[in-house]
Amino acid sequence: MASERDTEVIRAEIEQARTQLAASVDELATRLAPSRVVDQAKASVKEKLTSPVGMAVLGGVAVLVTFVAVRNLRRSRR
Repeated sequence: MASERDTEVIRAEIEQARTQLAASVDELATRLAPSRVVDQAKASVKEKLTSPVGMAVLGGVAVLVTFVAVRNLRRSRR
């Protein structure tokens, strides 16, 4: 009788571990869903670009692109 009860306890523990593992796998699948990862990346980039530092970087890139475009236009006219 004691070994039978031990077997039931072991089975219950295995079932509980299996349930916890299934919940963990489901949570990971939700966290790592491609659409969610893309949405998080977009939000992160948008947040960084709208910060003062991000806007300064964008302004610098715009000035650089304008400079290169004007230089290329002048060279092509020569």
